[in-house]
Amino acid sequence: MHISFLIHNAYGIGGTIRTTYNLAGTLAEHHDVEIVSVFRHREEPVFATPGNVRLRHLVDLRKDGPGYEGDEPEMRRPATVFPAAEGRYKQYSALTDRRIAEHLRSLDCDVVVGTRPGLNVHIAQQARRGPVRVGQEHLTLSTHSAPLKLALRTHYPRLDAVTTVTEADAQTYRKLMRLPGVRVEAVPNSIPAPAVTPADGTGKWVVAAGRLAPAKRYDVLIKAFKKVVAERPDWRLRIYGAGVEKAKLRKLIDDLGLYNHVFLMGPANPIDPEWVKGSIGAVTSSLESFGMTIVEAMRCGLPVVSTDCPHGPKEIIDNGTDGLLVPVGKPDAIAAGLLKLINDDELRKRMGRQALENAARFDPAQIAGRYERLFGELAGRGTLRGSLHRTRGALLSSAIRTTDAGRSALRRVRAA
Repeated sequence: MHISFLIHNAYGIGGTIRTTYNLAGTLAEHHDVEIVSVFRHREEPVFATPGNVRLRHLVDLRKDGPGYEGDEPEMRRPATVFPAAEGRYKQYSALTDRRIAEHLRSLDCDVVVGTRPGLNVHIAQQARRGPVRVGQEHLTLSTHSAPLKLALRTHYPRLDAVTTVTEADAQTYRKLMRLPGVRVEAVPNSIPAPAVTPADGTGKWVVAAGRLAPAKRYDVLIKAFKKVVAERPDWRLRIYGAGVEKAKLRKLIDDLGLYNHVFLMGPANPIDPEWVKGSIGAVTSSLESFGMTIVEAMRCGLPVVSTDCPHGPKEIIDNGTDGLLVPVGKPDAIAAGLLKLINDDELRKRMGRQALENAARFDPAQIAGRYERLFGELAGRGTLRGSLHRTRGALLSSAIRTTDAGRSALRRVRAA
């Protein structure tokens, strides 16, 4: 098959970019695969492009390059296809609307895959009739605003499939979105086996990694570690990542007198060599769309103590076997989970070995195989059936749009 991924910016850094490279590189072992980036802002991507994957862009934002398009008049006019309620809307414009439309209408492939809601809307509206249209959800439906959910409800009936990274989110899509004829499948992110020797469970370090953002609740982890240090002052905590919470977390560390026990390490790429320096992974998020850092730590041989937050951790960790699930926002519970593993060397090492074994199900080969089966089944349903589905989807989209317009008009009349 010829498979084409459409992504916001393949030259940056982030979970969606990384997992797209992982999946594309593995699929390219047996298929013709390309990644098309809407934007290009630097000469080389942060992540190494797999040698058998083609990478190209639609809009050039390299300020020092001869092809810079950031000053184009169309860049100053707002986008009308990319949904206004989408988080990246301000970065899109009349120029991106036109470039994406030209790309999709000329695209000669078997499968086209969008990697964020706004791009999925473009694919639903503008892709040629031939390719299978797949929209990936890398966040969760519940995190989207009501206007964005309405936009997706309007346009997603014209897709052939929507994939989510957890079964919990797939169930939410099936229940709330009601997309007749659209396959909704849970396919988790893939994490390759690390190119380092797994942790042996002897290092007295707890390791956490991710954006220093409010949802990660590193403040709760630091407070929990105050209780760990009171009992086991020989253990330390390293937190890898950058973000808006850095100053606040630094102050909390100082206020709690943990400056010799908790360290903000900054971002690390690759992260695997840092995981294996520790013996326990920690995740204290209030919300996770999946939990890539959980899988990363497990693939490095670390049991993970994670909050049992929506949606991903419970679908990754087998509680009590390869890690521990604890309540959200409870420093005492997190500290108890960490101390359970810290104080029992054999339990910690056994769980680490089990984590290494169980996390193999997230290997790119396993995940690519699931996508191959999905793509093959969708492509194999026949041209006539696919055409009828898209016609029905177009009619449904039009009906939803008309109904919404009527409701909006009625609300305006009532408010007058």
